[in-house]
Amino acid sequence: QLYCEMAAPAPVAASLKADAYGLGIERIAPALAAAGCEIFFVALPCEGIALRKLLPRVCIVVLSGADRVSAPLFIRNRLSPALNSLDQIAGWQHICAAGEDVEAAILHIDTGMSRLGLTPDEVSLLAAEPARLDGIRLQCILSHLACADEPDNAMNARQRNAFIAATAALEPATGRVARSLANSSGTFLGRDFHFDLVRPGAALYGINPVPQ
Repeated sequence: QLYCEMAAPAPVAASLKADAYGLGIERIAPALAAAGCEIFFVALPCEGIALRKLLPRVCIVVLSGADRVSAPLFIRNRLSPALNSLDQIAGWQHICAAGEDVEAAILHIDTGMSRLGLTPDEVSLLAAEPARLDGIRLQCILSHLACADEPDNAMNARQRNAFIAATAALEPATGRVARSLANSSGTFLGRDFHFDLVRPGAALYGINPVPQ
C-alpha cells in the first residue's frame, strides 16, 4: 500500500526472485496479486514457470532473458524476456520472425549497475541500427539503480540522467514505451525516479530499503 501511494499514478510491480526472498512464492504471489499487483519480475525461467502455475493471467518478466534454447519455455509459459544484450535481441527477433505467439519483451540497459543490460556501446549501436528491433514488441525499457539505498550518493542522479539519455536515443527504434528505473530504495528517491513503473523487491518482504 505504501508503494502504491508513493508511486501513483505509476503502477507497482513486484520482484519475486529467489522464491520471494525465501518466503515462498506459493504464499506470497497470490497475496500480492490479490492486492492488485499485475506485473512480476523473476530472475530465471524456472522461477517464471513456477509463478505462472500460480498466477495464470499476470505479466511475468524473466530478468536473465531468453536464448534459443530456453525460448520454448518462454513461449509455452507466456513469459516476457528482459533482453540484456545484442545477442539476446537477435535471438528473440529470430523467434518473433518465425511467427511464434510471444509476450512483449523488456529492453534492459545498464546505466551503472554493471550486472545485466545493454552496455552504452550496445545502446549506441542499437540506436544507429534500429532494424535490430524490427518485429520485436516491447512493453518497457528498464535499468537498475546501484546505490539507491544511499539517497545522497551522486551515482543516483548520474544513472537517472544516463537512463533518460539512453531511452531518448533509442526512441526512434523502440517508439514510446514505458520506462522503469526505481527498485525498493529507488522509489524513496522521489517522483523524478518513478517514471512509468516501480519494481520493489526486498522491501516487500520486510527488509528496510532506506536508512530512515
